Amino acid sequence: MVLLVENCSVFDGVSETTADGQTIVIENGLIRELGEAGAYRGEAERIDAGGRFVMPGLIDAHFHAYGIELNPALVDRIKPELRGLHAKSILEGALHRGFTTIRDAGGGDVALATALRLGLIDGPRLLYPGLAISQTGGHGDLRAPDHYDTCLCAYCGAMSVVADGPDEMRKTVREQLRTGATQIKLFVSGGVLSPSDPIWMNQFDIEEIRVAVAEAETRRAYVMAHAHTNEAVLRCVDNGVRSIEHATLLEDSGAEAIARAGAFAVPTLAVIETIRAAGPALGLPSAMIDKMREVADQANISYERLRAAGAKIGFGTDLLGKLMPQQSIEFRLRRETCQPIEILRSATSVNAALLQMEGKLGVIAPGAFADILVVEGNPLDDITLLERPGNIRCILRDGRIVRSDLG
Repeated sequence: MVLLVENCSVFDGVSETTADGQTIVIENGLIRELGEAGAYRGEAERIDAGGRFVMPGLIDAHFHAYGIELNPALVDRIKPELRGLHAKSILEGALHRGFTTIRDAGGGDVALATALRLGLIDGPRLLYPGLAISQTGGHGDLRAPDHYDTCLCAYCGAMSVVADGPDEMRKTVREQLRTGATQIKLFVSGGVLSPSDPIWMNQFDIEEIRVAVAEAETRRAYVMAHAHTNEAVLRCVDNGVRSIEHATLLEDSGAEAIARAGAFAVPTLAVIETIRAAGPALGLPSAMIDKMREVADQANISYERLRAAGAKIGFGTDLLGKLMPQQSIEFRLRRETCQPIEILRSATSVNAALLQMEGKLGVIAPGAFADILVVEGNPLDDITLLERPGNIRCILRDGRIVRSDLG
């Protein structure tokens, strides 16, 4: 059956203006045609958008489907079956906020992808890395400094795994790719929500990074790298990393290197703001709160440097635990630095290019997946409209109505 979304004011994911009076023709989960009202004469199911703003489904390029606890070390203590049920709730919540595609940044796996494909979870499209990869004592090694185990086996948790040296890196990357990973995640600087590494710490040597990039390329995949510091960013970009996560402590040289290489930066302001506001009350250790303050003071400055350099800027949130429902505040936080059109592109067509799905995601155009939102009001005038899920009046994923209150 053909589905028509009629009487649309269409933002196609790229253009600075909308096209009014449009009809979107959907068949077999894809957009078949986009044109003037009345152009399609055949039999069809019809949705009247009532002249509202219609846009591509949102993409969150830094998401944690298994991000059950604000302190990720606690996720390791949850039985896998229960983690899966939590992930179901997390993914379905994201879809109902208008995020029809998410790129997981650590832990997302073939089990979740299969559950989504079988309809056991009614959630977004999932691109996943398997376990994120850390060096011993790095950001993904979630053992406390005083952890003691008579077995000296390397750490392997719910969201990350340790690999040391080029040979271990090669095998670990190949294992994630074997299970269908669409990208590989590395930790290349220190981080906030980890117990033993300062932010400024360089992680993995150059050969380890190069091995990960080379192995990912054998599957036409790529590497996304957690990198807060300017030095970490330069080490990533100089060695073929495609996607730079966070990039909160950039200097001009780092921003310019990202732009020059044609790589992508994915700032994650939502996690910074929400932890700064709520972290102490939610019981985060003081050392983690202090590290968050360190990156928070520079995050917007780094964002401005990326814009000035002309870097490609994606959209991610990186939220965990009880903060997850605040996913959409990323739109408001970016308003301090960017124009609404830039933010909308980041969350649609730019992210689609980052995910190597240009023309299939993040656009309303013939041949694209029919991931479509009908929005009350115009986010090009007020981007904060997307912060309130009630303003998203209809959500389609793959041409299927997820929810609608259009009547």
